[in-house]
Amino acid sequence: MPKRIAIETYGCTLNQADSDIMESELTAAGYSVETIAHNANTDADFILVNTCTVKTPTEQKIIERLKALRNYKGRLIVAGCMASANIDEIERVVPEASIITTSNVGSIADALKEIESTGRSVYSSYSRVDKLSYGIGNSTIARIPISEGCLSSCTFCETRFARGPLNSFSEKLILKAIELGVARGAKEIELTSQDTGAYGRDRGTDIAELLSKAAEIEGRFMIRVGMLNPEHLGRYIDRLIEAYKSEKVYKFIHIPVQSGSDDVLKEMMRRYSVDDFISYVNELRSKIPGISIATDIIVGYPTESDSDFEETMELIRKVALVLPMCLSLAGGHTPLHQS
Repeated sequence: MPKRIAIETYGCTLNQADSDIMESELTAAGYSVETIAHNANTDADFILVNTCTVKTPTEQKIIERLKALRNYKGRLIVAGCMASANIDEIERVVPEASIITTSNVGSIADALKEIESTGRSVYSSYSRVDKLSYGIGNSTIARIPISEGCLSSCTFCETRFARGPLNSFSEKLILKAIELGVARGAKEIELTSQDTGAYGRDRGTDIAELLSKAAEIEGRFMIRVGMLNPEHLGRYIDRLIEAYKSEKVYKFIHIPVQSGSDDVLKEMMRRYSVDDFISYVNELRSKIPGISIATDIIVGYPTESDSDFEETMELIRKVALVLPMCLSLAGGHTPLHQS
């Protein structure tokens, strides 16, 4: 009987894509893999918790989960952003757990062999590798990471410490991954990363060019583009709009403004103004009929005044923003509703 491993995933689509990669690698190595819901019971030989560190409440929830797994009879493995950014905290809470950082998900099968041999393994080195040779299963949705890390230095974000500097995966491998996903029955392709807007800055390309080429691939499928920070839009918005006109691209874009106050944006080290954001929204709406634009808002930022808050409320009213993703309160995200 093959050894069984249960994977429990927290966080964003990029984290889910990393779980897909690990599942594919483990299956190829002969393990029996199952996906479990948060806090579910399992009698698998291993349980892998793929963690998230984007907000304090989520971290606390995961820490409580790890504490509960102290009595787990199998081997515990902690992966994901907490494993990368807060390894000391994980080792304090569950010192017996093995650790796999985000840049090492492609080595999960080797890690498990090491765990079986020695009892514990820590894969924490930073490896700038393309991961697109992994992870495309037989599913109606194919989550395809296009890059890891980002170019921003936002004061409220810890994920940048977990994911590191920008590492854009090669266009050739991404397009091959899309073709593979479509060939295996995928009807929706999700292009995901920490910031799709930064894609290609380290390779002399960008998300607009990648999206145009992806839409030319044969087959019946739709493409969904992940979160795109507004600081990058000015470089390619005209070409991105043209790419969005393809019938294969969902008319949806997620552009997190975070605040309607320029003063707060400067404190956050966001590299755009409120007027920039409004200009992008107006241009997207005027040239892509029916487009849905989602954003994120942080309220209760340490330097935010009452007038800053009112400016944010006025921005929401002015451009009639949709908030399907999340609202952040003093750095902790509270879901509003799902689109």
